[in-house]
Amino acid sequence: MELDRWDRRTFLGRSAAVGAGAAGAVMVGGEALAHGRGHGEGRPVNRYSFSVMGTTDLHGNVFNWDYFTDREYDDAAHNDIGLAKISTLVDQVRREKGRRNTLLIDAGDTIQGTQLSYYYAKVDPITARRGPVHPMAKAMNAIGYDAAALGNHEFNYGIPVLRKFEEQCDFPLLGANALDAKSLRPVFPPYVMKRLRTPCGRDVRVAVLGLTNPGIAIWDKAHVAGKMVFPGLEEQAAKWVPRLRSMGADVVVVSAHSGSSGTSSYGDQLPYVENAAGLVAEQVPGIDAILVGHAHVEIAEHCVVNKATGKRVVLSEPAKWGQRLTVFDFDLVWERGRWAVERAGSQVLNSNAVPEDPKVVALLRREHRKVVAYVNQVIGTSVVAMSTAEAPWRDEPIIDLINRVQTETVVAALAGGAYAGLPVLSQASCFSRTAGIPAGEVTIRDAAGLYPFENTLEARLLTGAQLKEYLEYSARYYVRTAAGGPVDTAKLTNADGIPDYNYDAVSGVTYDIDISRPVGSRIVGLSFGGRPVDPAARFVFAVNSYRASGGGAFPHVAGAEQVWADSDEIRNTIIGWVREKGSVDPAEFASVGWRLTREGAPVFP
Repeated sequence: MELDRWDRRTFLGRSAAVGAGAAGAVMVGGEALAHGRGHGEGRPVNRYSFSVMGTTDLHGNVFNWDYFTDREYDDAAHNDIGLAKISTLVDQVRREKGRRNTLLIDAGDTIQGTQLSYYYAKVDPITARRGPVHPMAKAMNAIGYDAAALGNHEFNYGIPVLRKFEEQCDFPLLGANALDAKSLRPVFPPYVMKRLRTPCGRDVRVAVLGLTNPGIAIWDKAHVAGKMVFPGLEEQAAKWVPRLRSMGADVVVVSAHSGSSGTSSYGDQLPYVENAAGLVAEQVPGIDAILVGHAHVEIAEHCVVNKATGKRVVLSEPAKWGQRLTVFDFDLVWERGRWAVERAGSQVLNSNAVPEDPKVVALLRREHRKVVAYVNQVIGTSVVAMSTAEAPWRDEPIIDLINRVQTETVVAALAGGAYAGLPVLSQASCFSRTAGIPAGEVTIRDAAGLYPFENTLEARLLTGAQLKEYLEYSARYYVRTAAGGPVDTAKLTNADGIPDYNYDAVSGVTYDIDISRPVGSRIVGLSFGGRPVDPAARFVFAVNSYRASGGGAFPHVAGAEQVWADSDEIRNTIIGWVREKGSVDPAEFASVGWRLTREGAPVFP
């Protein structure tokens, strides 16, 4: 997409003053025109207040519904989720502040994460001829979003699905650091400029700059390699913020699909920081506030001092899935011929305090029912119930199931070829501690719940030495625990914040993880076929596309030779396997391949 093409669209089609022509144009925050006069002299006060609302990491959640359990969503903290709840909060803020004094933006990861979003990407795709409108586009259009930044998961289904979603949205999808691989020009609008009309007649220009995550180059390499590049947030913000100011922006808000911690999950594979929102605030002058995304945490208000100007930049992150709504409040003053931000602050509103908006519920009731019917299709039976509840610290049959499906799939794919004689190993992670397969009938939602991500399956070549280093890296996940004392499973895992999805259990070999030892020397007794693994031995490694692309920065696998790759999601491979088998019996595939130990003694006998 050429730069001037989206530029004309943004400024001619989407920069009209908010509330133009609306009744009550002299209202500010719900108060009458008298609020706009000062000192009792009848002159307009040169002050103005407005709010920017923000969501992030909606991940396909329209309703307060869990499609994997087929009931209303609930968690230990009793959070609610979904755009229908957000819509109610947005309406409340608009009534309080006056709609013309508000904007609504999002920080990305919109179209992936639930079976609702999957259904309209794959089962009844929006890209089909005369295909449906994506439910997230429908809901966000109805609520009245002004802009959304691109998240990394926007790319999971490929560029055509993303472009179709963009076409269906009444607001721009922003990505200042999503560039054409050849021309290095933006392939999405970098920003949108919105005008807010004030009682004193001087419009306020609010620029929203969108930044996405550099990790897309790794995580969705299959979709973007050779087409797009994703430079760092800091360098692109430094390029665009001065430009926005020179164009007359009075207030600059950044919507960044990037956490604020300054850390990266992909190590040194990319020279760009994954969670860079705090660095952007600190290093780039001219930003007033940053809506933070990607990290799935709640930050009501966090202030960062810009090194060049000494001014405070307000950051806020509204958790995930529509659990919270960020509200940035800005107080402006007219001085020296321009608007200046006198004060900026933020808060988050909790969606569990309000009901779902009946307008959004009615708008998408039919789509919701179709997906509920789809996920409840029976695909087989299971002899016993299986759960992931203890999978982070035990070799559980339900993880063995994933590994068995992956191993059989790769073995079949390589049969008769040059690599058919090599042993196949497989990796799998516990993506959710609440997933499970029931005894009796197994549905699509049961099988899909084991694999909520859109990963595909690959086969790579690893040596025995590389496998050992891979497992040592994975074992960082456990908190070092001295022998002899009690073990608290609530404090045993997720060392240094490592998420569950970045701990891999590997099948096809046996090994102990000695958690009393330091990181890097925990793998004990690594064996294949009853014998110690030869460092020079070669293995075929069945691995998901996220890991194979470098996700989690595991050693060796990203650079290993690829001998096979599938285009279908692992989730669908599992569903197909269960359909073909008809019955799932752990006795046929479950075994204890790994265990936690301390000085040779099992942690969990």
